[in-house]
Amino acid sequence: MMKWSKRILVSGVLAFSANAYAMPPTPEMLTFGCLGCHGGAGSAGPSMPTLANQSKEAIVDAMKKFKSGERPATVMGRVAKAYTDEEFALMGDFFSKQKFHVTSQTLKKADIKKGAELAKKNCSRCHMENGKEGKDEAPVMASQWLPYLQIQMELYSTEKRKMPEKMADKVKKLSKEELDAILTFYANVK
Repeated sequence: MMKWSKRILVSGVLAFSANAYAMPPTPEMLTFGCLGCHGGAGSAGPSMPTLANQSKEAIVDAMKKFKSGERPATVMGRVAKAYTDEEFALMGDFFSKQKFHVTSQTLKKADIKKGAELAKKNCSRCHMENGKEGKDEAPVMASQWLPYLQIQMELYSTEKRKMPEKMADKVKKLSKEELDAILTFYANVK
């Protein structure tokens, strides 16, 4: 009987020791799964946003909405369920400190010029510095892929994604062509 008691005691001590010294995942470790699609130096494809330099608030807000199902997604709704709010905050903090990434896209120059004027008039209070900074939960728009921006605007326009009230007041006054010009302008910002 004594042998089994010692074995149980030793096993318990070893198990406790391993748990006592296990470190929680670092913010960088939490983001490893994100990099396959969103990339470390820009997203892997035109339908996905680059997360580098996004505000912490925008990332946390997006992840919570993916997790709750409030924001439509094909993959992110399932992915977000694996994380806690605290982990969202760590991930948001990590990505907010990453270097801004510039995409290389072929865009219509006339739309860029028209979009710059419209963005300044309608969007610059929340998407500041030509979209390089977002106020509160507003995401960084600068140099995102145009198809990604168009997909998101389509979700807003069809009410599959809830548009922020301040944004809705501005957007409802704009034509589809004007919205496309604004998105083209933001996609072009370097």
